[in-house]
Amino acid sequence: MDFPGSRPTVGIEWEVALLDPHTRNLTPLAAELLELMDQKFPGHRVTREFLANTVEMVTGVHETIPNAVEDLREQLQQLFICADELGVQLFSAGTHPFADWGDQQLSQKNSYQEIIERTQYWGRQMIIWGIHVHVGVGSKDKVWPVINAMMTHYPHILALSASSPAWEGLDTGYASNRTLLYQQLPTAGTPYQFANWEEWEQFNADTDKSGVINHTGSWHFDVRPSTYGTVEVRFADATMAVWELAAICAYTHCLVVHFERLFDAGETLPTLQPWHIAENKWRAARYGLDAEIITDRDTTEKWVKDDLKAWVEKLTPLAEELGCAAELRDVLRLVERGGDYELQRRAAREAGAALEPGTRTRGDVGAEQGFTQPEAWVAAVDLTVETLRKSV
Repeated sequence: MDFPGSRPTVGIEWEVALLDPHTRNLTPLAAELLELMDQKFPGHRVTREFLANTVEMVTGVHETIPNAVEDLREQLQQLFICADELGVQLFSAGTHPFADWGDQQLSQKNSYQEIIERTQYWGRQMIIWGIHVHVGVGSKDKVWPVINAMMTHYPHILALSASSPAWEGLDTGYASNRTLLYQQLPTAGTPYQFANWEEWEQFNADTDKSGVINHTGSWHFDVRPSTYGTVEVRFADATMAVWELAAICAYTHCLVVHFERLFDAGETLPTLQPWHIAENKWRAARYGLDAEIITDRDTTEKWVKDDLKAWVEKLTPLAEELGCAAELRDVLRLVERGGDYELQRRAAREAGAALEPGTRTRGDVGAEQGFTQPEAWVAAVDLTVETLRKSV
């Protein structure tokens, strides 16, 4: 794999879904929406994705988070114009609360068909949406030390973005059920802690020789190197609002640059034991912003909210240099307000969803009165759709 290296630029990919406005369920009209985008906005950067109910916004290469977010905002405005004309709604969250995974159509692309052929039942459940953040890194010798250091902040970023508490009409009890779904793919999940670029190249040679990635074309690690000369952070849930995305991307941009500069200064970058990383990933997926996380190799534990506040303060001078101080401060706004998963769950509860995860009716109301979870979770869908439109 070639890695050309890059200045600390930033690029963002954002997946959003399409809904039928009457049923609030997913609708496979991405091809029609993109055809309309081609007519109205030639040269746009919105692309099709794995499922026919999904499109992805892709920014250009930018120097700052505000410029990258403005790029996304323009694309989102274009999508709203075309979606309104087509009669569909735009939806942004980690998962849809009650869609049936078995009903979804794939986009027409051979690599997608190969993924399903290989992964079968588990691959067909990938009705999930996320945010990918690319940050330029100067040379390949820095890539894996920076990635391993970024994994120490896995729970911070995941907790901020968590927006997928429900699945098939039930409250899963998780803040990010998307995280548990995505790691089912055989080439997905947390990356192995390669010590250097040579180990990564040998790994790719081995997996290519053995046919592991013939079906997918690449590994889908939660954080990975990119041929663009970037470190790509891939595990954040899609957020309900633009400002939340901006805050998460600013935090990510600052961290990558922070760790690269520490490396350049000759310092050893932080790492955690693989079992600590796995535990942190699970805790953040389960508890979101209420997670208690492991912060060092001595198994020191802190509340993720407290550690986020400390890191925002630490990274603020760098954020000012990188032009994203306001966006980084919005991390604190998100922490104080609560995560998307909390807002969705609250809306569903108020509409009659079960008080306990995994049960289909509210404890004091019978199913015969219509208080089933899928009906109640419509309120969460409406909240998500409305929040996204208002945030543009």
